[in-house]
Amino acid sequence: MYDFDTIVDRRDSYSLKWDVAEHELPMWVADMDFKTAPEIQAAIEKRAAHGVFGYTRVPEAWYEAYRYWWREYHSWDILKEWLVYCSGVIPAISSAVRKLTTPGENILIQTPVYNSFFRVIQNNGRNVQACPLRYDDYVYSIDFEALERSLADPQTSMMILCNPHNPVGKIWDSGTLAKIGDLCARHHVVVISDEIHCDLVAPGTEYIPFASVSEACRQNSISLVSPAKTFNLSGLQTAAAIVPDKVLRHRLWRGMDTDEVAEPNAFAIDATIAAYREGADWLDALREYIQQNKEYVKDYLDHELKQVRVVSTDATYLLWLECERLAGSVTKFVRYLRESTGLFIMDGRVYGQEGAGFVRMNVACPRSVVQDGMKRLKTGVLRYDIISR
Repeated sequence: MYDFDTIVDRRDSYSLKWDVAEHELPMWVADMDFKTAPEIQAAIEKRAAHGVFGYTRVPEAWYEAYRYWWREYHSWDILKEWLVYCSGVIPAISSAVRKLTTPGENILIQTPVYNSFFRVIQNNGRNVQACPLRYDDYVYSIDFEALERSLADPQTSMMILCNPHNPVGKIWDSGTLAKIGDLCARHHVVVISDEIHCDLVAPGTEYIPFASVSEACRQNSISLVSPAKTFNLSGLQTAAAIVPDKVLRHRLWRGMDTDEVAEPNAFAIDATIAAYREGADWLDALREYIQQNKEYVKDYLDHELKQVRVVSTDATYLLWLECERLAGSVTKFVRYLRESTGLFIMDGRVYGQEGAGFVRMNVACPRSVVQDGMKRLKTGVLRYDIISR
């Protein structure tokens, strides 16, 4: 019904991902190479045909689309007044950091984690407080003793949670989330939960919204969600904050309003409504296709390239690959891989020092592109092993 196999030529379209040399294959940044759902394309085309693109307000239908999606697909009944429009998850985090913390305070993140968290914290004059995830036998978990020590620091005022976790592909269970919520409430640390990858989980699995788990989680958190990753709409700059607590919500809104990141563009509203009202069938098909891509990579590595191992296939369309068996530096390998084969993937070190020895690869692309990527990866690994020994 939906075509994910046809390659869409994204060169010469001002694509950040595809602004590379002709021979290069970019599998780095987190956007998909698939056209969005036909229903969303139709909504955007209808809006474009109107021809007038003036200032846009947030209508009732936008609120109801979010409420419908989270009620039907994530079993969480959110209220209209909890929702605040924003132009993106990272802009909202940046506003929250400036409004809810002061310069010199600590903001806790669980490394390895999305590299923009570091930038948002440091650019706003706050301190990165890295609390590394525990990693044992290809499984990530939380070291709660270390987490509580970090939260108990009087200088720690905020925690940025990644749920599901990028780049390691971890879906946090309700018990883990509840414990995080209790610890943060006890130590007066507000939680910013980045849930932008929440719809991109393996078929048959589900993510749990942080604020849905307990009263402590609900009253002490800001959840940031968006159709951007799910439906490949990042260029439209559309997202939402879900904030049940009235005081926290007002403070966040004031911060975003001051920063001018709380107004929609002319296409963001219609695209979001179409996504959440009409995009479910497309998303189901997408999730199946991405999971098949992940399984292809895992099987390929198991049989053809044992120096590299897949850590998880549970969440996101990104694969976190352990490369500890490679000879030489993985950072140097990533550079060599691009120079020698054209394959462009992410060095794990950009996600914190705990990412050393890992790489991140985006497999949200046609199967033939994934196959090309794996052949290039194998060629690069075998050559690099020879020159590194």
